[in-house]
Amino acid sequence: MIIYIDIDETICISPEDRNYMFAQPIIENIGKANKLYEEGHTIIYWTARGTSTGINWRDVTEKQFSDWGVRHHELKFEKPAYDLFIDDKNMNTRDWK
Repeated sequence: MIIYIDIDETICISPEDRNYMFAQPIIENIGKANKLYEEGHTIIYWTARGTSTGINWRDVTEKQFSDWGVRHHELKFEKPAYDLFIDDKNMNTRDWK
């Protein structure tokens, strides 16, 4: 299965000012995502970091992934910034068991 996972407020808590350098990992959710990776699923992180501001957060994000032990196959940027996403295959992290 190919699984896309958001970063902010999914595997980390980010500051309101969106200075992602100060994001803090959610260890439990990283563990859940890593378990999916270990089960053989393709894990792709897709983020809107920098979409609205034009700031390139790739180096910061890659270092965080390394420091936090985030296992993945790919890291994609340019996710659209939105307030609500409606889709037939979404799952909210509150429901992630």
